[in-house]
Amino acid sequence: MASLPPPAEQPMLSGRAKVIAALVLALSNFIVVLDMTVANVSIPHIAGSIGISLHQGTWVITSYTVAEALSVPLTGWLAMRFGTVRMYAVCMTGFGVFSLLCGLSQTLEMIVLARIGQGLCGGLLMPLSQTLLFATFPGEERGKAILLTATTTLLGPALGPNVGGFISDTFSWHWVFFINVPLVLICVPTVTRLLGSSETQRRKVPIDAIGLALMVLWIGSLQFLLDSGRDRGWFGDPVIVVLAVLAAIGFAAFLIWELTEEHPIVDLRVFRYPGFFFGLMTLSLCFGSYFASIVVIPQWLQSYQGYPAMLSGFIVSCTAIAAITTSQISGKALARGVDPRLLVSVAVGWLGCMALVRSNWTNQADFWTLVAPQLIQGFGMSFFMMPLTAISYAHVPQHDIASATGLQNSVRTLFVGFSTAAALTIWDNTQQSARVEIAGNLQPAETMDTLTRSGFSAEQATQMISSLVEREAVMVAVDYVFLITAVIFFIGSAVVWLAPRPGTGGRN
Repeated sequence: MASLPPPAEQPMLSGRAKVIAALVLALSNFIVVLDMTVANVSIPHIAGSIGISLHQGTWVITSYTVAEALSVPLTGWLAMRFGTVRMYAVCMTGFGVFSLLCGLSQTLEMIVLARIGQGLCGGLLMPLSQTLLFATFPGEERGKAILLTATTTLLGPALGPNVGGFISDTFSWHWVFFINVPLVLICVPTVTRLLGSSETQRRKVPIDAIGLALMVLWIGSLQFLLDSGRDRGWFGDPVIVVLAVLAAIGFAAFLIWELTEEHPIVDLRVFRYPGFFFGLMTLSLCFGSYFASIVVIPQWLQSYQGYPAMLSGFIVSCTAIAAITTSQISGKALARGVDPRLLVSVAVGWLGCMALVRSNWTNQADFWTLVAPQLIQGFGMSFFMMPLTAISYAHVPQHDIASATGLQNSVRTLFVGFSTAAALTIWDNTQQSARVEIAGNLQPAETMDTLTRSGFSAEQATQMISSLVEREAVMVAVDYVFLITAVIFFIGSAVVWLAPRPGTGGRN
C-alpha cells in the first residue's frame, strides 16, 4: 500500500484539544471495527424480517469484511491524491450514508450492497484514523496511540454482539445501523475543525491498477469459494474448481506483480521487518479464531438454545468486560520491560485453554457455564492485543508506519472474513456428518417403538427423534469449531517467539 503522507506540520494541539481529537479518532476506529460484529446477533432478526435463510444472512457479515479488506490498500493513494483529513471526512460521511441505507433495506440484495459500501468506507477509515492518531501523538507519545488503537480494535468486536443484541431486542435490527449516523455527525466536524490545518499536501501519484485488479480477483474468488462451497458440494462442482484455480493463479500473480511494481497497491516490502511479519501472522491467526467464536456463539444460542439476542450478545461481550479490567496491568507490564512476546504467548495460550473449555459444552449448559470461559478469556485479551501491537511496530521506521498500519488492517480484516466463512462451513459440514452418525447409533426403529408405547403418536415420535438428533448434531459441530480454534491459538502462541524482542534492533 502506498504510504500515507505525513501531515504538512505536526498538529500542535493544546492538552484539551489533543484529548478530544484522540477520543474522536479512537471512536472512529471503534465504530468501524464494531460494525464487523454488531450485526452478528441480529442475523436471525434480519433473516426473518426480509424472508431469507440464516445461511443467506451470513452475507451481511462477509460482504462487509471482504469490502473492508479490498478498500484498505487504496488508502495511501487516495490520501495522497485528496488529503488525509479530507479523505477521512468523505469516508466517514459515506460510512454514515451507507449505514442509513443498511437500516432502510428491505431485501437481501439491498442490504448486501449497502454493507459493501459501508465496508469500503470503513476499510479506508481504519488506517486513516490510526494515521491521524499517530500524528496527534508523535515520537515518544506513540505508546498512547498504540494503546487507543489496540483497545478499540479489541473492544469493538467484543462489544458488537452485546450492542446489536440490545438494540435488536429493545428496538429493531434497523437501529443497529441507524445508530452510526449520529456518531458520524459528531466525528466529521470535530476532526475537520481540529486537524484541518494540518492537512497533508496533495499530489498526483500513479495507481497500481493491475495490482488492484489481481487483488480483487483472488480475494473475491476465494471468498465466494468459501461462502458457496458448502452449497455446491465443494470441489465436486466445476464452478468451485474454477474459483479455486482463479484464486491460486491470482494470488501468485499478485505476489509477483506487487514485489516488482515501483508503486504497488500493497507494499509487501514491509514484511522485511521480522517483528511486523511474525506479529501480523500471530494477529491474523488469533484474531480470526477469536472472531469465529463471536460469529458461532450468538447464532447457536439464538437458533438452538432459545436465548434472546440481547442475552446471547451479553455472553459474548463478557470477554470485553473482563479485558477492560486488565488493560492497565498490561500497559504497566510493558512499561517495566517485560518481554512482550512472553505476554502474548501466555495470553494466546490462555485463549486456547478457554477454547478447549468451550469445546466441552453440552445442550444442558446453563448460563454461568457459558459465561465463565468468556469472562476468564477476557482477562488475557489485553495481554494479547497491546503487546502484539508493540511487537509489530517496534522495528518499523516512521516512513513505513502508514504502509504497515494499512497492511495490518487489510490482512486482519481479510482473515476475519475468511474465518467467518470457514467457521460456518466447518459448523455446517460437521453438523451433517454428526447427524448421520447420531441417527445411525440411535436405532430409530427401537426408539420409535418405545415412544409409541409411551403414548406418543407416530408423527410426534418422529418429530421428537428428529429434534433430538438435530440439537445433538449442532452441539457436536459447535464443539468441533472450538476445538479447531484452540489448536490455532496454541500455534499462534508459538509463532510469536519468531519475532524479535522490541528494543533489540531486530535481533531475537
